[in-house]
Amino acid sequence: MQLIDGNQIASTLIAELRAEVAALPGRKPCLALVRVGEDPASVSYVRKKEKTAAEIGVTSRVILPPVTISQAELFALIDQLNADPDVDGILVQSPLPKHIDEVAVFRRVAPEKDVDGFNTLNLGKVAQEDDTGFVACTPAGIMELLARSGVDLKGRHVVVLGRSLIVGKPVALLALQKRAGANGTVTICHSATTNLAALTRQADVLIAAIGRPEFVTADMVKPGAVVIDVGINRVADATRKTGYRLVGDVAFDTVAPLCSRITPVPGGVGPMTVAMLMRNTIKARRQRPVA
Repeated sequence: MQLIDGNQIASTLIAELRAEVAALPGRKPCLALVRVGEDPASVSYVRKKEKTAAEIGVTSRVILPPVTISQAELFALIDQLNADPDVDGILVQSPLPKHIDEVAVFRRVAPEKDVDGFNTLNLGKVAQEDDTGFVACTPAGIMELLARSGVDLKGRHVVVLGRSLIVGKPVALLALQKRAGANGTVTICHSATTNLAALTRQADVLIAAIGRPEFVTADMVKPGAVVIDVGINRVADATRKTGYRLVGDVAFDTVAPLCSRITPVPGGVGPMTVAMLMRNTIKARRQRPVA
């Protein structure tokens, strides 16, 4: 069993991006990070994005509207950022307060600044294999992890567990694409799938993004499979100072011995998501006129 080290791969990618930014003419890429409210996970994610941006040489602008902001006011803020010539990328941190329609917010971000890859146009470009669009960061990170770990999906059965807009649907589309490293045969499973274990056991590559702690057990995995664990769940643990520990969607201790390769949680897919956000921001800068 080989561990796919997301921290190491992300570090390599970040070093490449730093060199790319240093060589860019004109102003440096600028990323606007909008965080509504004080959700602890969101605070931590935005801080990590800010830190990585600084490391690479990307300018970040953190905007913190109050949790009481109305949808109309948030739209007005996004419109302002869309119109700002000094902003290349816009990320609105999810989750948003319940009174705000998240998908409507994703659609409001101008497609050419949608470095999160959730605008309707960018999702459509993934389906059409149009490289001018932006791919959602976690699915893009998964494909990068596989490519840099020497896993070619061509002719292999890829089973995606989960159908979210953020991971499941876009990663299935990416694995299907007619391009180097992809060309997989893809099955998407979800909470309403019958005989789930029978399908996941057919996977040469299993991508678990179902959002349930340690859901994937050893009886659901074919020996020799590559397992990508996208989940990040907090489970109570009295032995930890925090009172919890982080686990993935895969029961790592029992599944790992069966796998040819597996990502750990934490330290697998997570670090790649932030690195891919930076790559998208640099791409957005390149695709806009030099100022």
